[in-house]
Amino acid sequence: MADTLRIAVVGAGRMGYDHIQRLHRRINSAAVSAVVDIDLERANAAIEGIAGATAYATLDEALDSGQVDAVLLATPGFLHRDALLAILERDLPVLCEKPLTIDAVTSWEVIEAETKLGTKRIQVGFMRRFDAEYRQLREVVASGDLGELLMLHHQHRNADVPPNFTSENLINDSVVHEFDAIRFFTGEEITSVQVRTGKRTRTGNGELADPQQVLIETESGVLADVEIFVQAKFGYQVATEAAFEDGIVNIGGDSGPYVRTGGNWGGKVTPGFEERFVAAYDAEIQDWVDASLRGEIAGPSAWDGYAAAACCEAGVQALHTGEKIAVELKTKPGLYA
Repeated sequence: MADTLRIAVVGAGRMGYDHIQRLHRRINSAAVSAVVDIDLERANAAIEGIAGATAYATLDEALDSGQVDAVLLATPGFLHRDALLAILERDLPVLCEKPLTIDAVTSWEVIEAETKLGTKRIQVGFMRRFDAEYRQLREVVASGDLGELLMLHHQHRNADVPPNFTSENLINDSVVHEFDAIRFFTGEEITSVQVRTGKRTRTGNGELADPQQVLIETESGVLADVEIFVQAKFGYQVATEAAFEDGIVNIGGDSGPYVRTGGNWGGKVTPGFEERFVAAYDAEIQDWVDASLRGEIAGPSAWDGYAAAACCEAGVQALHTGEKIAVELKTKPGLYA
């Protein structure tokens, strides 16, 4: 087994650059050997100060270099299908930032390609599964110490979003995390999604249905709701309340020192997802590197990515129709059992 995993990071934008710095500065047994971006100037800027790293304009160039053991895919979702299929052809491990692909059809193509390969190579970047509080809540569910889990209440609030953000993006780019979290906490598939829209914030784009309320049901009948509010000017907040037969558990609340001074009291709200989930990202990437060196994956699989894509499709349909939409999944291949 190699001592160091040589990694090509594909995409040198906000997320890709963050991962490049993380891999270079904080992750053990990993080396950034290549950065791929259609903007070669941006790729070169991203590897400044990283000895041994090379910038490439295409993924094929990086894969043909002989200097890549694994790939971290941080491009927009519409580029993922072709990249994932090319990486699977090389039988390389890949950490794919969410989404796996932009729809269930192309996600299933990736599932079929990985199934033919006969081994799991894809890990999907649902980093919340690596957050300490998320894992603690999952342990409470699994232990049964508080009885059966009955309901989940989620709040997902962003300070702001880009001007081109759409009502569908609230589902595909934001609530997708809650879809995966619900599956993670319950160990069950989601069976239906309903979306309600109402009074909109006056501070945003008038065409953007923000906030939204998403209603979700799992196989055993666990009910979940998500308040998704992407223009909540106070900051970034992700929180969950779980209702059990014998208790209530809250995670993701305000953290840090609570200060009283000068006639005021309070603390700070994280400004974005990088600050809120920095430890989760670090744990996710370190676990992925360690598992890749062992020939395994350490977290959410391509099946989890496919299931989330199917939930998003149901969610977008529910957004447009106002109806309760069933989530349709194909039979899970044995590889993901």
